[in-house]
Amino acid sequence: MKSDGKLMDMLTGYAASHQHPFNVFVHMIGIPTIMLGVLIPLTWITVEINEFSFSLAHVLVLAFFLFYVTLDVMFAIVFLVGGYLLVLFATKLGAYPGNTGWVIAAACFFGGYAAQFVGHAVERSMPVLVKHPVQANLAAPFFTVVELFSIVGLRDDLFKDVQDQIQLRREQEST
Repeated sequence: MKSDGKLMDMLTGYAASHQHPFNVFVHMIGIPTIMLGVLIPLTWITVEINEFSFSLAHVLVLAFFLFYVTLDVMFAIVFLVGGYLLVLFATKLGAYPGNTGWVIAAACFFGGYAAQFVGHAVERSMPVLVKHPVQANLAAPFFTVVELFSIVGLRDDLFKDVQDQIQLRREQEST
């Protein structure tokens, strides 16, 4: 694994602010919850071409997948599967009558972000969202997949390299 690649830069930058186990746990729940909050209203906007129908939620997940493929194929595929399952769930939740879909979407979106801030308060670190909002929203779903690999003990060499890079950056910043 090259330590100077785009994947390593992204993971090191993101992981440096997500070292505390509670913060990581909160992000593992909060990020998919935020995604669900975004995907619910996107499922309401659909396009039909011939007999094929898709929503903006599908387009968003596909766009993230295409970006993630440039970083790591395996992580991108796992994201695509999880993202598709989230779109299916969002479609079900969005089909509830009246304003229920909007209420669920808002609760997921704002509740997920509130959880992120609680996690960062425990870690005593500035959320990446505050410093780099676009980067944070692009990196967060990917980082969730990466964390899943870490939790189950896959690709340990990558995680060791990330931690080594974080330590090196901290040593450089302290001098």
